[in-house]
Amino acid sequence: MKAFDRVKKAPRDAVLKALTTSAESIASTQRALAPEDTGALKDSIAVTLPGQSTPPYSQPGGNRVAGPSEVIITVGDTDTRYPHLVEYGTSKTDAQPFFWPGFRLQRKRAQQRIDRAGRKAIRDAWNGKTSE
Repeated sequence: MKAFDRVKKAPRDAVLKALTTSAESIASTQRALAPEDTGALKDSIAVTLPGQSTPPYSQPGGNRVAGPSEVIITVGDTDTRYPHLVEYGTSKTDAQPFFWPGFRLQRKRAQQRIDRAGRKAIRDAWNGKTSE
């Protein structure tokens, strides 16, 4: 039964670390794809860790607190309230997608990283190894 207890708790930290690494990687790709005029749009791309609050007026979703096993990537803040207009365009300007393409480019790798971290943590816990 001790192995089962270890396995129940093991993946939490490893998966959270993989989530954070993946979110930073996705945000980095999004920053690379974002058009640069003043640089404010790139600077407004943020990664919110568990328990932290997303910036006000951020997209998608606005201001909210990340859950205990949730990492949120947002774009926009109180000074940069136009990311959706850049991403999707307007009647007078063409779309310059950067947020969702950046996410889609990194999604598979991020999912693999998270899955691998969870499997390794469970395997190590089952075998009685301590996580590093």
